[in-house]
Amino acid sequence: MINIDQIKNLRQETGVSVSECKKALEQAKGNNEKAKEILRTWGKNLAGKKSERKAGVGIVAVYVHPNKKIGAMIELRCETDFVAKSKDFQELAHELCLQIAAMNPENNALLSQLWIKDDSKTIKNLVEECIAKIGENIIVKRFERFEI
Repeated sequence: MINIDQIKNLRQETGVSVSECKKALEQAKGNNEKAKEILRTWGKNLAGKKSERKAGVGIVAVYVHPNKKIGAMIELRCETDFVAKSKDFQELAHELCLQIAAMNPENNALLSQLWIKDDSKTIKNLVEECIAKIGENIIVKRFERFEI
């Protein structure tokens, strides 16, 4: 039997809705790690469905390293202004800027890179998780890294 604390913990870890966390835990028979994997799979499926939707709004985010010698800028797109202003979307943009500053990816390689904060995920996984969490298509439109 799944208890409320398990659902709360999974929700805190993933940011996915309570009902989806409950379904994943039930399917995983209470195993938290299996439930997270199930949620990741569902997130990928959702991201695939959302990818056809137009992402015409978004933000430009920047990061400048404390030494003032490296910086990164990204144009991250979503579907609505409401999501563009959300904490989750802005945190994703910041994480992507950190990745760009640290790893200096080629134009097409960003999404396939391992995330610097958790090498069990790629940047594509990170974006898909955010899509699953907020329910909108997200597109990395363009980015640039600067270094002196």
